[in-house]
Amino acid sequence: MKRLVVGVVLVLSVLVSCAFAASLKDMVIEKSFYGFTKDGTPIDQYTLVNANGAMVKIINYGGIVTELWVPDKNGLLRDVVLGFDTLAEFEGPNDPYFGCIVGRYANRIAQGRFTIDGVTYQLACNDAGGARPNMLHGGVKGFQDVVWKAIPMKTPEGPALRLKYLSHDGEEGFPGNLDVTVTYTLTNDNALKIEYVATTDKPTVINLTNHAYFNLEGEGSGDILNHELMIAADNYTPVDNNLIPTGEIAPVAGTPLDFREPRKIGERIQAFAEPPFKGYDHNFVLNNQTGELALAARVKAPGSGIVMEVYTTQPGVQLYTGNWLDLKGKGGKYYGQYAGFCLETQHYPDSPNHPNFPSTLLSPKEVYKQVTIYKFLTE
Repeated sequence: MKRLVVGVVLVLSVLVSCAFAASLKDMVIEKSFYGFTKDGTPIDQYTLVNANGAMVKIINYGGIVTELWVPDKNGLLRDVVLGFDTLAEFEGPNDPYFGCIVGRYANRIAQGRFTIDGVTYQLACNDAGGARPNMLHGGVKGFQDVVWKAIPMKTPEGPALRLKYLSHDGEEGFPGNLDVTVTYTLTNDNALKIEYVATTDKPTVINLTNHAYFNLEGEGSGDILNHELMIAADNYTPVDNNLIPTGEIAPVAGTPLDFREPRKIGERIQAFAEPPFKGYDHNFVLNNQTGELALAARVKAPGSGIVMEVYTTQPGVQLYTGNWLDLKGKGGKYYGQYAGFCLETQHYPDSPNHPNFPSTLLSPKEVYKQVTIYKFLTE
């Protein structure tokens, strides 16, 4: 009997190994030269293809997702993220953070100022849209403008790209040497999984996200107003005219921000047609506040039949509907207002200045870990 059990275990081990080897064989990871930065640094693009033929392309400048091809209801692949064709455009002044890693702190910090242990830190302020300048998405040179060390990997889940960056003490005014790792995995069930890990040698604040603009009909195909959106949030954080939270956590019920049941994005967007919004640009307080992975949002494009489900460990998600877009993107296609939407999983804006918000403080003995998954299917 013992020999039989051992034999069965060995057979199962061989079968599992063969299956894993086959899945690895079906994966594709290719590296190609993408261009030189303004200062002459060479940048590479990594193409990941999963066992189903879905594909993502990522460059190590800003960790930018340049393309994301997923199947529609007819089995045809569509590129569902907005972007540019060249590195010069991603480096240029018109880039609205297409597809990049955002940090050290995503979203805004009021007047670029916060206090830790009685010490006040002044950040670089790059958001002058309101009456007072604020820090937006990491400052003048955030993580979207740095070169990351790239490590391609084949994993049981699918092909992956690990990106690493050391943000030095004082960079953009933030305290502490912050060691950051971001891993993109294109899973074999057609999901783009993003894992964030960071450590610091001095107390600091951190809030990482990805700023992909999605159009599930295909990038450059028009606006996203007919997309049907559900957000698992009973509350949101109201803001002032500088888009800085007031500190209140308010219910979405009875407001145009109520996406608890699926609604077309364009159905009530005109309620925010005037500046400073010009569309949706709001942080939602997700119902799941446990830190465990949970469904945050679901979007469906009626034409393509593509559905995107968003899962995250984060306590919030920023819905942004490309309110200020007015430029040419990939292939010279025009991206106008509402050409794409962002679902930026995150901690709340200006959290360091609101003790009632979930903390974004990271201490030297702690490890920052967050996961977000954008899963694609069809209906």
